[in-house]
Amino acid sequence: MSLQKSQAEGMLPFGATLTERGIGFRVWAPHADAVSVVGSFNGWDDQAHRLDRHDDGTWSGTVRGAKVGDGYLFALRNEAVSDDVLRRPDPYARQMVNSASHSVVYDPAAFDWEGDSAHCPPWNDLVIYELHVGTFAGFKDGRPGDLHAAARRLGYLRDLGVNAVEVMPLAEFGGDVSWGYNPAAPFAVESSYGGPDAFKAFVKEAHRHGIAVILDVVYNHFGPSDLGLWQFDGWSEHGQGGIYFYNDHRRKTPWGDTRPDYGRPEVQQFLLDNAAMWLEEYHVDGLRVDMTPYVYTVDGGGDRIEAGWQFLQRLTTLVRERFPGRIAIAEDLHTNHAITQPVEQGGAGFGSQWDAQFVHPIRGALITPDDGARDLGRVAAALQHRYGSDAFARVVYTESHDEVANGKARIAEEIFPGRADSWASKKRATLGAALALTAPGIPMLFQGQALLDDGYFQDTVPLDWKKAKRHDGLVQLHRDLIALRRDFDGTATGLKSQHLDLIHVDHHAKLLAYQRRDAGGPNDSVFVVVNLSHRAHYVYPLRLPHDAHWHLRFNSDGRGYDRAFGGHPAYDLHGHRARVSIGPYTVLVYTCGTAPRRDAPRRRVLGVLWHLLKRGVQRLLAGAPR
Repeated sequence: MSLQKSQAEGMLPFGATLTERGIGFRVWAPHADAVSVVGSFNGWDDQAHRLDRHDDGTWSGTVRGAKVGDGYLFALRNEAVSDDVLRRPDPYARQMVNSASHSVVYDPAAFDWEGDSAHCPPWNDLVIYELHVGTFAGFKDGRPGDLHAAARRLGYLRDLGVNAVEVMPLAEFGGDVSWGYNPAAPFAVESSYGGPDAFKAFVKEAHRHGIAVILDVVYNHFGPSDLGLWQFDGWSEHGQGGIYFYNDHRRKTPWGDTRPDYGRPEVQQFLLDNAAMWLEEYHVDGLRVDMTPYVYTVDGGGDRIEAGWQFLQRLTTLVRERFPGRIAIAEDLHTNHAITQPVEQGGAGFGSQWDAQFVHPIRGALITPDDGARDLGRVAAALQHRYGSDAFARVVYTESHDEVANGKARIAEEIFPGRADSWASKKRATLGAALALTAPGIPMLFQGQALLDDGYFQDTVPLDWKKAKRHDGLVQLHRDLIALRRDFDGTATGLKSQHLDLIHVDHHAKLLAYQRRDAGGPNDSVFVVVNLSHRAHYVYPLRLPHDAHWHLRFNSDGRGYDRAFGGHPAYDLHGHRARVSIGPYTVLVYTCGTAPRRDAPRRRVLGVLWHLLKRGVQRLLAGAPR
């Protein structure tokens, strides 16, 4: 029975609730013979406050002496299983001492939001930054940081230009250090991160900076460690998980035999109430649902779980109808178009999904050491791929927590292991960021990407914030790209549009060009030229999308971004055909501008000649005897 329905019928909500008569408690335990609540308010005496049984398998009661901040557990008896009393944390607990301890009575309405509300920007304006609280915040005394420390870093993200953070899971997990994909108490915020008020303060501060918060949630499995839901009321089949889990072959996941039983209405509602809690009580602006294939299939492939698909449909319907404007993102990675199809058409109804058809081909092209092996056909297909008619039904990226761990590393590290600060690493890693930020879709960066973080992601290694100063030029490069992507000055509308027109693909020179446009006129067009070769071009002929003046807005080879970059000259273009000058492993971005100066062609030729002369002198000096 849902939280809303139980309240409408005059029943207590699940969990611990403040009432005029004290703290009300309600729990689902259909196989229990008796249930009581024990806590600091009654000396943990399982005879002091017994709960009443209801026909729906729930138990409830009110304790007058209990108050906010008290610790508590449910004490359950199942005589068919054992004479022992089973002490379990509250499945709906909003706060835990830790994953292996007891629940804490919490008042969700006590936090002062000071008028804050959800803040999700239009999806075509979203630029997402994925972060892990403990490592993003930085360590203190050798321990991962908390949500308060993470909130103090939000100014950096605001200045970078991102307007959404995707926070890796922070439901209470086993231990104090984790990626978060092992939720033990799904309704509680991890105690080592600061608990529920700390997360609310983080969301409020993010919104103050103009940054939306998208929360990563895990509904394909629980735990498997410190799992109070396991055999909650004593009942199970085949020694498996009991009422909250499948007890047959459907229990198996790559992370343990703990898949929720979506076929039970009470379990589905438990998960839906969890999603609604984050959106309502915590003001989050969206949910990113972890590994959806393991919700609607047993093995991530063909063994279908229809109840899991129906749960995803109910989840996205809840987001769309009760929280309009918020976003639901799926991590599916199976190029499943049905994930983002409307529920009315049999789809799962997600607003967007992580796109494997972008990240894998683009990463492959970036880390391949041999220019000749770079497959421009796959790069072009990755840029053009979409789900249905909406370009923003996909999230595009080159780094995520999955792509920089589990046997893989940061792109800069993959290109030159041990030398992520090499010229090739910097050039091709930033080229990847430029592709993601100029492609159709919702672009996403992973924490540290703009800092040229090296190695691979580990939850025991904090982000090295000193690199923000060491690589301040690369941070500026990302800032400039994001400003273009979000069209801060009103000249790059095409980058926020649905359309991409592939203009040019040269497999031999490894050069491609594309137009991003809205209605198609010159005033909303953006022209992007990409060189995926180590060879520069000075007079490369290209057909332009319009007979107009094209103003150079971005050159990733600029010396201001990094001293190792060549500063290869690039110029405005004019007419329907032009000769482009572009550096190695470089992206150029043009927008339609005002008419050029009359001497622009002559100045462009003189500039190229001067650059060639300067390079020749530098090479002579480099080869001269010392």
